[in-house]
Amino acid sequence: MIELKEELQSYASCFDRLQQRAGGPAWLRQLRVAAMARFTELGFPTRRQEEWKYTSVAPVAKGAFAFGDGLIQPPEGVDPLAGLDCHRLAFVNGRFRADLSSVLDGVEAGSLSAALNTGNELVENHLARYASYQNHPFVALNTALLEDGAAVRIPAGTILEKPLYLLWLSSGEQTMSHPRSLIVVGAGSQVSIIEAYAGFGEGVYFTNPVSEIVVGENSIVEYYKVQRERPGCYHVATIQSEQQRGSTLHSHSASFGAALVRNDINSVLDGEGAECVLDGLYTGGGAQHIDNHTTLDHAQPHCSTREYYHGILGGRASGVFSGRIIVRKDAQKTDAIQSNKNLLLSEEASINSKPQLEIYADDVRCTHGATVGQLDADALFYLRSRGIRAEEARNMLIAAFAGGVLDRIRMGALRERLEEMLRQDLQSLLPVQQAAGHASAARSRLHEVP
Repeated sequence: MIELKEELQSYASCFDRLQQRAGGPAWLRQLRVAAMARFTELGFPTRRQEEWKYTSVAPVAKGAFAFGDGLIQPPEGVDPLAGLDCHRLAFVNGRFRADLSSVLDGVEAGSLSAALNTGNELVENHLARYASYQNHPFVALNTALLEDGAAVRIPAGTILEKPLYLLWLSSGEQTMSHPRSLIVVGAGSQVSIIEAYAGFGEGVYFTNPVSEIVVGENSIVEYYKVQRERPGCYHVATIQSEQQRGSTLHSHSASFGAALVRNDINSVLDGEGAECVLDGLYTGGGAQHIDNHTTLDHAQPHCSTREYYHGILGGRASGVFSGRIIVRKDAQKTDAIQSNKNLLLSEEASINSKPQLEIYADDVRCTHGATVGQLDADALFYLRSRGIRAEEARNMLIAAFAGGVLDRIRMGALRERLEEMLRQDLQSLLPVQQAAGHASAARSRLHEVP
């Protein structure tokens, strides 16, 4: 572990100021102290650690970030999903903003700080029970600097007609925020939840969210994480879910921004007959780095999981996919499929893919695989020969590749927004002349005589 004493001291100073001004029950203050002690002990991860082998967090460690202003007014147009018909909770620099939020019916949702200060038993019984800070420094940092966030409780038997939208906005100027979401879905409920991250301003910022999701018995949850941070910023996120008997969780992750992205997405299937699907789409251009680490932990028998992650990288962008499926000793009749597919649009783009199976039961069906490729030159030539321009042909093939993930999004309006984000990013991923070059090469090969 590298010495980063000065950087750790700056975070310790932020912690001290938070403890002095923030209220909350005694157990929360004790939790913060324990988490800060663990963060100081762990320090920032380095590439000598296996879980961080291909991802350097040096820009974050050396950034000397400070808390941002929660009362600053965000400009119009910063919400990447503006206009969606949904309930909304909005946060600026990690703090709840009632003036930017909408009224909710049939669901208990609001400021985590308010819930903590009123002695909400739900929060005390669940907060920090699932996303452990013992071995994850960024979860430890989030927990140590926990001040506000989203507290959501879906009562048993609730069917929420509109999705619940949690909007997290960050401002620049070397600010940091540590958003915390606690989402508890009661038994027999059906709900769609969206968490979106975006920013404004000219400076660099660091976002370090942690979301804990409890999926009650026989409940159905559609969960969407949309990351649309500003260029040059840093986003390190942890999503930890716990599923009970007969529950279904479909988790979608879409990463379209930031200079450095790390997503740790973990689900424990702790009830017999639980089902989980993890879908992910990530794009990168320039010098972006996108790292996705996932874990599907089969702790009970007769559970099913599906995982499909697609990456599109151009320029000098780099990506990481590390997908881990664990089948515990007593988790017989497990059915698990994992797939990671990557499309490289330039010779300098790269991906490190590591699908993994850890099986300790003997009556299971598990498969995994990964592919890395480029645009099909023959397919490009075919489209060009039908009068389609090079840029349009390229975009059609990329959209078809991304469609393998996006087509499984049930919310049509959200799917269209994500497709639009993808189209906006395509210009920076592969120059038109390079696509034309692929088509020319294909044409030459088709005319070769074996």
